Amino acid sequence: MAYMRAKQNPPVLPASQAMSGPMPEPMSEKVHQIQLVGRKIRQLRKEHKLTQVELSARLGIQQSDLSRMEQGEYRVSLDTLFRILAEFKMSMGEFFEEIAQESITPRDVRLVENFNELPHEAQREVEDFIAFKRAQVRKDAE
Repeated sequence: MAYMRAKQNPPVLPASQAMSGPMPEPMSEKVHQIQLVGRKIRQLRKEHKLTQVELSARLGIQQSDLSRMEQGEYRVSLDTLFRILAEFKMSMGEFFEEIAQESITPRDVRLVENFNELPHEAQREVEDFIAFKRAQVRKDAE
């Protein structure tokens, strides 16, 4: 049973343990998102005045696993996420709405606004340039 739990909720290692040197941006962003999900679970649990023991029992998971999820150390499995959504009577969109807002920076918003103000042909040129730059970065990384 412990083996199955570990498979469902793989640990998220801190950068210092995961690899030497700085973490690449995509992994760093992934860890950040896992932490945001954990914070949202903790926020919902506290809003509903539940202890970790009470919520974990309702979800059918170990209290220690819930604690690690809330701290961003474990990924929440899809099955557990669906149980959390059902417990708090939320849709997937409601759950992730606040998380998405935290993930979008003011710079991201400005870039999208500027992009959307461009004529269609100019937008196409920007998309082509981005594809070119991404290919160039991948090639340089090889």
